[in-house]
Amino acid sequence: MRYIPVSCEQREEMLRAVGVGSVEDLFGDIPESVRLREPLDLPPGVSEMEAAAALRRLADANSPATRLVSFAGAGCYDHYIPAIVDHVLSRPEFFTAYTPYQPEVSQGTLQNIYEFQTMVCELTGMDVANASMYDGATAFTEAALMAARITRRTRVLVSSAVHPEWLATLETYAATGVLSCERVKADAGATALADLERLLSEGDEVAAVLCAAPTFFGCLEELERIAGLAHKAGALLIVATDPILAGVLEPPAVYGADIVVGEGHVLGSPMSFGGPGLGLFACRAEYLRSMPGRIVGRTVDADGDDGFVLTIQTREQHIRRERATSNICSNHALNALAASVYLSAVGVAGLESVGRSCVSKAHALRAGLLETGRFSAPWDTPFALEFALVFDGDVERMQAAMLDHGYLAGVSLDQVAPGLAPASTVLFAVTERRTDEEIGSFLKEVRAL
Repeated sequence: MRYIPVSCEQREEMLRAVGVGSVEDLFGDIPESVRLREPLDLPPGVSEMEAAAALRRLADANSPATRLVSFAGAGCYDHYIPAIVDHVLSRPEFFTAYTPYQPEVSQGTLQNIYEFQTMVCELTGMDVANASMYDGATAFTEAALMAARITRRTRVLVSSAVHPEWLATLETYAATGVLSCERVKADAGATALADLERLLSEGDEVAAVLCAAPTFFGCLEELERIAGLAHKAGALLIVATDPILAGVLEPPAVYGADIVVGEGHVLGSPMSFGGPGLGLFACRAEYLRSMPGRIVGRTVDADGDDGFVLTIQTREQHIRRERATSNICSNHALNALAASVYLSAVGVAGLESVGRSCVSKAHALRAGLLETGRFSAPWDTPFALEFALVFDGDVERMQAAMLDHGYLAGVSLDQVAPGLAPASTVLFAVTERRTDEEIGSFLKEVRAL
């Protein structure tokens, strides 16, 4: 009888305090017709040891992605995580950390967030970054809301080449009436510039243009041209980027981005069924006070020693609700710490090496798949570590057959992004974990289909 939270005496005391005679009285407002009056149809109780064994049997029925050779991505990638990341994260002073409201007892957490912000600025080329947000999708949406505050406009244009789940998140917020959201057509895996130019010419009320570089399809965008079109219309440019590629691609700031966001789970956090995520958010210095979340700053104490504090806290828990920039509350400090440790461990040269490995292996796999004769290219737009190919056959059967051989053979776009690519298109991703031997074996199995 472990884990009983209160005693019988304590329960009776609480019932008296709220003015009822029994627990049943607490449900008096629930109509009798909808109450359950018979026992739940559950099997008899078992011991903890038996329950743990049953759960293990269920878990063993899964095929964890870490036991497979994964060529799938679409937002969740099988990158290597150095052992030091879990070692640091498991330290109790970090593992239990939450929002550092009391700086005098939270210097370690605050310093980590400060270092994290600094690294995000270096990755994106922007001036300032905030403490971590929920995930890339919500950071993307918060950027659109921020642009509306800055420009005092409510219309945003978003590329259809952005991840479908990110688009859905943005449009869910927009459905409340806070934004007017219009999609720009995708062409050959990237933003259709002619359609963007047409939409920007239909009035001067556009707050921001939003795109992803690389796109959901792995393609590279013409960011400089997109920035020119956006700024000419008085709109801001918001770019979602992959931080893993920061070592091989120029940062979005170089091409004129005003706000840069990203999904940081690739920096030291496991795939873990797709979460938790880590939202990266950075912008130009002049937009600092419109940024959501909070910013940790460095100062000096009475003795002249470095100290870290929450410098700007523009969320509703700290200021009047109507003045808050967002209701982002969760700190995600543990994931931010993972990102900081990861980036510190691999360093500048290591991040460049990881990025180059991903890009070169992705190009090798694409060339090999085209040579099998089972795939064709829907477009030839430059790409990074992810690419789309059309399969000559039944995609579902192909993926099932490859799974039997231990491979995750990409992501079917018919399922996750219908209408945005030709039928039977598969999105492949390659990370630094894939060896030349694995790529060669995968190609051999494809030829044998």
